[in-house]
Amino acid sequence: MLIRSFVQHDLARLIELTIETFGPFYEDHFRPLVGEVVFANQHGHWRDDYREQVAELHDPGHHKYLAVAEIDGAIAGYVAWNVDPDRKNGAVTHLAVSAQHRRHHTGTALCEHAFGEMRVLGAEVAEIGTGGDPFHAPARALYERLGCTMLPIAVYYKTL
Repeated sequence: MLIRSFVQHDLARLIELTIETFGPFYEDHFRPLVGEVVFANQHGHWRDDYREQVAELHDPGHHKYLAVAEIDGAIAGYVAWNVDPDRKNGAVTHLAVSAQHRRHHTGTALCEHAFGEMRVLGAEVAEIGTGGDPFHAPARALYERLGCTMLPIAVYYKTL
């Protein structure tokens, strides 16, 4: 596996990968859980939201970085992070791994890469988040294996 910096040519594939990775959460978990009104209000345009977000993930001038994992010349996943140098804090903002490369330590390697880069940039603390639902259980297990401490939080929605 090769972990390398993002290049603009990667963008279309990273957007596809993000939509492939998180589509099942939005469509099969979140939508049925919260109903159509909340879904439309909160994430009704999730595909377009990701198209915008992913395009803005790599901006070193604003302390935002993206690294890509390649296996056999194909993109297997990516990790995006940012660093607040004044607070000495880093945060993984996005992690996506293609279905065929999950459970093969690709996510682990990407997170470790991001944590290492955060250290180089002066961060002393790293934040990484995910959902508490069954869809996100593999991510929670990964972060716990990496030595992260979970902060339990709850988010509630109500249709008005």
